[in-house]
Parts: sequence; C-alpha cells; structure tokens
Amino acid sequence: MDLFKHWKEIVDVIGTGQRSSLHCSIATVDDQGVPNVTPIGTVFLRDDHSGYFFDTFTSKLAENVESNQNICLMAVNTNTSFWLKSFFKGKFLAPPGVRLYGTVGQLRKATEEEIAAINKRIKPMSWLKGSKLIWSDFTHVRDIQFNDFRPVQYPKMMEHLWQ
Repeated sequence: MDLFKHWKEIVDVIGTGQRSSLHCSIATVDDQGVPNVTPIGTVFLRDDHSGYFFDTFTSKLAENVESNQNICLMAVNTNTSFWLKSFFKGKFLAPPGVRLYGTVGQLRKATEEEIAAINKRIKPMSWLKGSKLIWSDFTHVRDIQFNDFRPVQYPKMMEHLWQ
C-alpha cells in the first residue's frame, strides 16, 4: 500500500485511535532484540508524512532509539460503540486501526508551535490534579519520519476499506 496515497486516511485513523484510547503505542527494540511497547499520548502527525512526540516519560523507548531508530507506531479505535456497531453491521465503516513504520530522530527542544499544540490537546483536562502531575513538563520532542504503513486487518469485515 502507498503511504502517500493514504496519508489523509492514516491521519484520521491515528486521530480517532488517540481520542478513543488517549494514546498511541510505539514499539521499539533494544540492542539485544528485546521488544518494548510504550503508550504515548502526545503523538502529532504532519502533512509531510512525518510526526513528532513529546519525549517526557519514555525511559526505555529513549534508550532503545539510541541504538535502533526504527519504530512502529500503532493506534486502534477502542470506542466500544464503534466496535458494537461494526459487529452488528458485519463490517467496519472506518478502519479500526493502523500501524506506521518509521525512524525516530534525536531529542530536541520543542518549538513554540509544538508547545501550543500539546497545550491545546490537554486543555480540556488541565484543571484535573492528575493532569497537572503528568502533563506539566513538555519541553522536548523527537521527530518521526514515516516510510510505510500497514492497516490493522479484519479481512471479512473491511474488504471495502483502504482502496
């Protein structure tokens, strides 16, 4: 499948997955080949087939990308009503999830625009105690350059998707 052709749809699927789950998962592999999956709620995609995430609580992910920059980012729509409607109809009306493959760049200071984007995302919950405890120190990001994707597949229920 063509990443560039499907980019808008991929962005929609990632966004839906993040809204329903409050995170994406980023898989990495350490220098011994041991996998690690990290939930990241601060992933943002750009129009140029790239993205970034705020690297704040990612000790193992950060350690792994020092020796192997390859990652797999996955988002799945976990909304219960989406799944119930899909099972009832016998087909998905939208893709349930997607995996993006790419490479992660070095840690860098976030731009003002990136800080504004994360502040906009967390604003609805910013008054909560937990929000203040975990979402108050966003200063650094890592860029991701994507080079491929693979949909989450349930073939009999989604043959009409990803055309």
